Amino acid sequence: MEKVYYSIAEVAKMFNVNPSALRYWEKQGFLKLRRTDKGTRQYNKSDIETVRIVCHLINEKGMTLDGVKRELSANKKTVATTVDVINRLQAVRDELQALKKAFDSI
Repeated sequence: MEKVYYSIAEVAKMFNVNPSALRYWEKQGFLKLRRTDKGTRQYNKSDIETVRIVCHLINEKGMTLDGVKRELSANKKTVATTVDVINRLQAVRDELQALKKAFDSI
């Protein structure tokens, strides 16, 4: 069973980014996080998907945060779909490479 909310440390570890980067992205308006009574940030699945998109645009496409902001405001659904397709294709590629390695060892 998956969790409903994740901590900033868990999300930072998922995407190999610093928690300070996530806090900065929140200040820049990319994320609208829920907070506990004590002020702890809580990330839901939608927030995590936004982080995934921002990471993809920064790391894979080499965009700046201003570029990411423009891209997301123009067509977030298209970008989200593209990132999802890329992630699935990478998973298929990894599986095919594992199968090739297994067949080569036979």
